[in-house]
Amino acid sequence: EFQDLGHQVIFVIGDFTARIGDPTGKSETRKPLSEAQVAENAGTYMEQVYLLLDREKTRVVYNNDWLGKLRMAEILKLTSAFTVARMLERDDFSKRFKRETAIGVHEFLYPVMVAYDSVHLEADVEMGGSDQYFNFLAGRELMQELGQEPQVCLTMPILPGTDGVQKMSKSLGNCIAIKDSPTQMFGKTMSIPDASIRDYATLAAFHSDEKLKDLEARLKTENPRNVKAEVARAIVAAYHGAEKAVQAEEEFDRIFRQKGLPDEIARHSFGAQKVWIVKALVETGIAKTNSEARRLIKQGAVHLDDQKVTDEKAEIPLDGEKLMKVGRLFRKIGP
Repeated sequence: EFQDLGHQVIFVIGDFTARIGDPTGKSETRKPLSEAQVAENAGTYMEQVYLLLDREKTRVVYNNDWLGKLRMAEILKLTSAFTVARMLERDDFSKRFKRETAIGVHEFLYPVMVAYDSVHLEADVEMGGSDQYFNFLAGRELMQELGQEPQVCLTMPILPGTDGVQKMSKSLGNCIAIKDSPTQMFGKTMSIPDASIRDYATLAAFHSDEKLKDLEARLKTENPRNVKAEVARAIVAAYHGAEKAVQAEEEFDRIFRQKGLPDEIARHSFGAQKVWIVKALVETGIAKTNSEARRLIKQGAVHLDDQKVTDEKAEIPLDGEKLMKVGRLFRKIGP
């Protein structure tokens, strides 16, 4: 919407700050990423950014280009603009301090470095998730300290993952990737809890206020599955077009609904191209232990896409979404 109004978007890839590790929302020190991991992640960002933004009105920058050149004297000057007391106002730092959980000095540097991004870019507006509020305000403070016009901070609500509880994250296996196929995107959206339908309609399908009121009224009188399908269709259409969205819904109905499966099936992403069947059973919560998982396999209780799994050493290829069934328990698993 900013671009539609004529603004230029600066998309900052935090290749330098990733080596510190964002402490936001963490209960312990986050392990910094290696340069190789940062480079790999940056590559995936570039593949995705122009699916959302107008290339002609977007400037992509890497904060290592300026943060990596700062001398120690310059860093000390930046840190002098903040106090330890101010840093401990952060909810995550405050909780860790009270629990006497270690806080690394380098973690205090994270909001300072992110704040300097705003100074270097002379940002007018900084936009991001509500979990970045402290970092955004640090940017305002540092800009003012250095004689710049403070930026406007615009935060957005955090979209819950497909589990409906934690924020969407690849590492938590509860994410819908914008590069997912139409079928994957539709299927994952259909797996969200009914309580998350409004969040997805608002934050992912971008329904208008009027449409949201209609959705809430329908949720009180209709089967939530029908409303969820409409939201899923809108989300797929936003990234793949209306025709692909209709095809994805038809494919979903053909594979799942017509088999009499429950409308809500938990989904787990493993972030890999294959997974050991025992690991899949344990991490999706069907089995509590590896021993229990092996016992279920020996009993012939485990099915994958209607095929019985008999080999406890089997590596399941995750070239798309698969349905795992044990008795009346169902899980969708994917890459």
